[in-house]
Amino acid sequence: MGSPDLLLICVFSFAAVFLLLSVLALVMRALIALFPQHTGLTDAAVLAAVAAAVSAAHPGATITRIEETR
Repeated sequence: MGSPDLLLICVFSFAAVFLLLSVLALVMRALIALFPQHTGLTDAAVLAAVAAAVSAAHPGATITRIEETR
């Protein structure tokens, strides 16, 4: 049995990893296309969490407006 060529093993390994990462990138693109990012109103659970955090930090405080800045 002959010894395998190290350079050939490295090339095949590199090609296999490249192919696997390419397939995963295509799967991610498909998932992003199927499930786009939700753009809309703020989630009610987020508002409840903010209200709970504010009331825990500052008892008796009222929240008048919540804005998201980017």
